[in-house]
Amino acid sequence: MPETLLPHEKGFHVSWDQIHRDSRALAWRLDGHGPDDGAWRAVVAVTRGGMAPAMIVARELDIRIVDTISVKSYNHQAQMDAKVLKAPDAEMMGDGTGILIVDDLVDSGKTLELIRRLYPKAHFATVYAKPQGRPQVDTFITEVSQDTWIFFPWDMAMQYVKPYRGSD
Repeated sequence: MPETLLPHEKGFHVSWDQIHRDSRALAWRLDGHGPDDGAWRAVVAVTRGGMAPAMIVARELDIRIVDTISVKSYNHQAQMDAKVLKAPDAEMMGDGTGILIVDDLVDSGKTLELIRRLYPKAHFATVYAKPQGRPQVDTFITEVSQDTWIFFPWDMAMQYVKPYRGSD
C-alpha cells in the first residue's frame, strides 16, 4: 500500500528565474493568436498568483492595458467554492473577446470555470496546469500531476538546510 504524502513531499519548486522563463514562453505561445490581427486587447491577471506571469506576458506582447480579477478559491491549502472578490473593468471586458486571462496555475479548474462563465470569449492561459483543471485552459506551458504541490517563489524564503550526512 503506497504511503500518503503531505503536499510538500511531492513538491515542484519554481524559482523566480523559472517562472520568468516559463511566463515568457507562455507569451511567445500566445503571440499573434489574438482576434485583432493577432493582437490582444488586454491582459487580466488572476490575483494573486497570476500577477507576475501576467506582467511578463503584457511586457513581452506590448499590451498596455492590464487589470485584475480577484477570486478566492483556497483557504490556506484547502479548496473551497470560488467567488469573485474584485472584477475587472466591465466595459473593457465585455464578453471577453480579445482578453487574455492569465494565472500561474490551474488546479481543480474551479477558479477559471467561474471566470469563464463571466467572460466566455476570453482566452485562458496559465503557466502550469494539472489534469483536472486542463479543460478550463486554452494555453499553458507545463503540465504537472494532480498530486503535485507547486511552490512558487513568492511563497518561499531561503533558509539554511542541514546536510544530508555530516554536521557541517
